[in-house]
Amino acid sequence: MPDVRVLVVDDEASMRELLTILLRQEGYDVVTADGGEAAVGLLGRETFDLVITDLRMAGADGLDVLRAAREQAPRTVVLVVTAYASTESAVEAMKLGAYDYVTKPFKVDELKVTVTNALERRRLQEENLALKRQLRRERGFDNFIARSRAMLDVFETIRKTADSGSTVMITGESGTGKELVAQALHSESSRKHRPFVSVNCGAVPETLLESELFGHVKGAFTGAVATTEGLFAAADGGTLFLDEITEVPASVQVKLLRVIQERQIRRVGDTKDQKIDVRLIAASNRDPGKAVRDGTLREDLFYRLNVIPIHLPPLRDRRDDIPLLVAHFIKRISTEVGREVSGVAPDAMAALEQYHWPGNIRELENVIERAIVLGSGHMLDLAALPPGICRPPDRDEPPLDIPPAGLDLEATLDRIEHGLIQTALQRAGGVQTRAAELLRLSFRQFRYKLQKHQLRAGEKARSASAPSD
Repeated sequence: MPDVRVLVVDDEASMRELLTILLRQEGYDVVTADGGEAAVGLLGRETFDLVITDLRMAGADGLDVLRAAREQAPRTVVLVVTAYASTESAVEAMKLGAYDYVTKPFKVDELKVTVTNALERRRLQEENLALKRQLRRERGFDNFIARSRAMLDVFETIRKTADSGSTVMITGESGTGKELVAQALHSESSRKHRPFVSVNCGAVPETLLESELFGHVKGAFTGAVATTEGLFAAADGGTLFLDEITEVPASVQVKLLRVIQERQIRRVGDTKDQKIDVRLIAASNRDPGKAVRDGTLREDLFYRLNVIPIHLPPLRDRRDDIPLLVAHFIKRISTEVGREVSGVAPDAMAALEQYHWPGNIRELENVIERAIVLGSGHMLDLAALPPGICRPPDRDEPPLDIPPAGLDLEATLDRIEHGLIQTALQRAGGVQTRAAELLRLSFRQFRYKLQKHQLRAGEKARSASAPSD
């Protein structure tokens, strides 16, 4: 294990030499320090996986080395060696964070086992930290894949409001990632170490939703055979995400309003209130303003929830993000299914970018998974995509009817071309090179056509403003 670095600290040269020989035989990279002062200096400059220090030394002792390690390298494991096997010294070292202690004279095999266990503990700590970072990436802010202006604005809102504690209303079509935003708001806040609890209010029967949210006491209704905590209690100290808030019945809306105002809940059948500390995030795939006008959502509840509104645009309005999302899904799904896929054929990518995506990101993910599972070769091509994506609906085609009086073909084609150029520019956020790619034109061809239409528009404007004879 040459990548494992061990610092041996002792003011006796013979003990340093003995430990160095034993540890190098096990394959460790060993550095020695003649006393506590030297060890503290090394800890400030270099990184070690394990420190083995004598407890009693002249000047700075083993406890000073232990304190320095805790302060400058908290993930370094410290093992204390002492000739004074007193409970008092051992307890003090353990309180300061030592992994274990061994007494002189020690048995070589016992020392080796203790060192192995200490390094295994460090490995598990590092693995745990890596898993936590991965979980944060998977469920937090880093999971978003976007470069469109609309989504960058959403990211900025999340950054500014995550730690505010204010209630949030997230709107957007199904499949746009509303729960991802809720998870990001939670994971970027000071509540991130507390529970994130999610409930789809539209999926819970109306008669059970109140009990699901607030809990119930034994005997509150038929079938209530035991007292049960609700989701508010489960999310105490953390975040409760109420998806499809517009589906909540009016009777429960009243109780939600009371919870927001008083920060207390009352279980079904109970007579006592229970204080809770929960951040509420609500979401809907419907327009909550229209739900208020229709009478399905209480106006006072809407304003309590809509302190910070976040709207997620549909995928058809953020087409710049499609190549990034496709690459992300290919990387993840191909690994999961064990098939090597390196990319997407140009015509297939064009079809993906032009499709209207009524199911948004969720539909795109499903399409990519289907293409990887059913396709062949290292590139996803048109044949791997569903027919509906390869052949868009007829309503997307320009009208081909000719009126009885006929039409000016050149002028009609000119209007269609002008409209497509403006649409491409809009979808490309004004970036002409990207707009040219959307129209399958070279940049020079696109620039020529754009200048032609701009010139004609200028001539029309001058003609319209010119005085008549």
